Amino acid sequence: MPVWEWILFFVVLLFGFVTFRGAPYVPSRKKYIRQAFTELYPLSRKDTIIDVGSGDGIVLRQAVSFGAKAIGYELNPALVFISRFLSRKNKNIEVHLADFWFTQLPDTTTVVYAFMVTRDIKKFVKKMQSEANRLDRTLSVILYGNVFPDIKPVSIVAAYKLYVFVPFTQ
Repeated sequence: MPVWEWILFFVVLLFGFVTFRGAPYVPSRKKYIRQAFTELYPLSRKDTIIDVGSGDGIVLRQAVSFGAKAIGYELNPALVFISRFLSRKNKNIEVHLADFWFTQLPDTTTVVYAFMVTRDIKKFVKKMQSEANRLDRTLSVILYGNVFPDIKPVSIVAAYKLYVFVPFTQ
């Protein structure tokens, strides 16, 4: 088999593997991300945003342009490499090769950004409520392209919805 076929095989394998654990890679558009970070949830220096399935890091790079600290979790090693390379000059961006489902949110987290497939929605809602409880403070979630069942969004801008998770009191 020629080298290019092996390379193609490994790229397909990397991108295909991720769909069993998370959402497929769908590039986000800068214009719409900026709209979400101004109209839906105005990001600022006080924010730490987590991008679940951070892909090539476009959301992270846009978030730091608003002054926020940005942390991405990505399963695909190729996308982690690309994201780290494109973000290499920005000290306010971290990209982790990690499975979000097995990761606790940093204590400074204020907002979570996610593109979530339907099969993971209920699991994600449970994790966000658990993290709000653990951190003992409100967490905002920007969800792209899907909805949380039985929870009304606080606000909607185009395909983005803003949800708020308040910690349960004991």
